[in-house]
Amino acid sequence: MQPCIVGWGHTKFGALRDQSLEDLIVAAARAALDDAGVPAADVDGIWLGHFNSGMVPDGFASSLVLGADDDLRFTPATRCENACASGSAAVYSALEAVRSGSARIALVIGVEKMTELDTAGVTKALSGASYQKEEAGVSFPQIFGRIAGQYFQQFGDQSATLARIAEKNHANALSNPLAHMQKQVSFEFCNTVSDKNPLIAAPLRMTDCSLISDGAAALVIVAPELAADFKRAVTFRASAQVNDFMPMSRRDMTELTGARMAFERAFEGSGAGSGDIGFAEVHDCFTIAELMIYEAMGLKPKGKGAEAVAEGTVLKGGALPVNLSGGLKAKGHPVGATGVSMHVMAARQLTGEAGEMQAENTDLGLVFNMGGSGVANYCSILERAR
Repeated sequence: MQPCIVGWGHTKFGALRDQSLEDLIVAAARAALDDAGVPAADVDGIWLGHFNSGMVPDGFASSLVLGADDDLRFTPATRCENACASGSAAVYSALEAVRSGSARIALVIGVEKMTELDTAGVTKALSGASYQKEEAGVSFPQIFGRIAGQYFQQFGDQSATLARIAEKNHANALSNPLAHMQKQVSFEFCNTVSDKNPLIAAPLRMTDCSLISDGAAALVIVAPELAADFKRAVTFRASAQVNDFMPMSRRDMTELTGARMAFERAFEGSGAGSGDIGFAEVHDCFTIAELMIYEAMGLKPKGKGAEAVAEGTVLKGGALPVNLSGGLKAKGHPVGATGVSMHVMAARQLTGEAGEMQAENTDLGLVFNMGGSGVANYCSILERAR
């Protein structure tokens, strides 16, 4: 058996202007330790996922976790950064420490405080995740607008499908009390360019873009031989990280090749395929990304991802519901927190603790977190251990 998740914490996501970066870190860490019933003194290592890129002045943030409990003092703490996959970078760093035996109990936190900057400031900060020699000055909405444009040119206009994805994820978020945006948004609204839903980067509209959010999430991960000591445990049946070339000019941007390889390696490691997965939390930073992820994970062939929506496969109650939490689109996307949040949401599903979000089939859950324009790719396949 692999390392196990035995506890978690999760703040609400949103514009949390009355909470500092440190407040969010401390709240999530305390909640995870309390949920697991782990004394802080027993933690062997701390990993913090935090992108930052100038969004807050706290660039040296790993030791802020020690504020959660005095008994964390002198515990090794490391900040992990891999763009929008910084949270999964922290999770995977902790996994390797536990697998190697250098830690038996690991505390992982993902956090971002984005609303201290205005939209222009956040857009500039996020652009730090692109290849500056070729893509400097191009925002991430523009990057994914280019990706969508190339995809549309090759496979036809998919605007209506993107609107259906946005509608789905907003509907799912209504069942998630931790989501940033809990508001029903109709297909007609999402599929119409208007003053309230303008084009942000053609062909992407505002409803095709994820939210600017604050928030934090945390996990306690333990060595497999310790799992029996806890009230429940979720294990990693497989985990895979794949990094692709950073320049978009070196890749076919009508597919997410690095994502596809991460899925293939995770499926190979787990002995499962997409047909065996009961639910998935995936990286819908933009609706076009979710559409292309359907193809990367093998639900549909390249260019046919729209069929997964039209046939109801990815809807709540479908064969493989995607983003029951609301996803980045509606749950929110505090960058460094996202990967950790996805693992929390999956663990809650697998242990039957997802409330109104609960999936029908929870034998296997999948998490896919992506950094940059398909550059850093992390795929976890999770199952309940006890």
